[in-house]
Amino acid sequence: MAYKLRSMHRVRLIAALALTSAVAACAPSLGPPPPGYVPPPAPGEPGFRASEFGWSQAPGTSAISGRLTYTRGQNHYSCQGASVILTPETPWSKRRMEVLYLSSERAALPAEEVRARTAEAPPGDSSPFIKRTVCDAQERFSFTHLPAGAWYVITIAKPVKGGESLALMRRVVTKGGKASVVTF
Repeated sequence: MAYKLRSMHRVRLIAALALTSAVAACAPSLGPPPPGYVPPPAPGEPGFRASEFGWSQAPGTSAISGRLTYTRGQNHYSCQGASVILTPETPWSKRRMEVLYLSSERAALPAEEVRARTAEAPPGDSSPFIKRTVCDAQERFSFTHLPAGAWYVITIAKPVKGGESLALMRRVVTKGGKASVVTF
């Protein structure tokens, strides 16, 4: 009798496993996400919200002027002709800086290292809110007509004597009607 009960139990177990396998085989395969799909943020990660960038689009009376004087050892770095971007600070952009630059305050890291971390950074497209300028022949740049707030200034600096380019980032705060100065 005990043998028959164990045998019946085994048959039920095999039948349940077969049924589970059959159901799993019927599960749809979703394939790759559609173009333009942005995955939701990981739990605890700030998501991209265009509305959080709205403050940066208002005209203002503040400015940021900057200059690159960066040296490492005997090598001087130049930003001449390079783009300088200004990104408004939001919870999303702050987290992005922490991932890309390992800081939300300031960094001077090999540009390739920063680029390599792009896939780890929170997804989103802040390009409509970024302001751009170019570093001039005197290693200077400026942004004008800015509203008060916190910003990230970013550029790529190339060593004058050759070598690895650096991604430079600084957090800068503008206050009504004043020029903030940033030096890399």
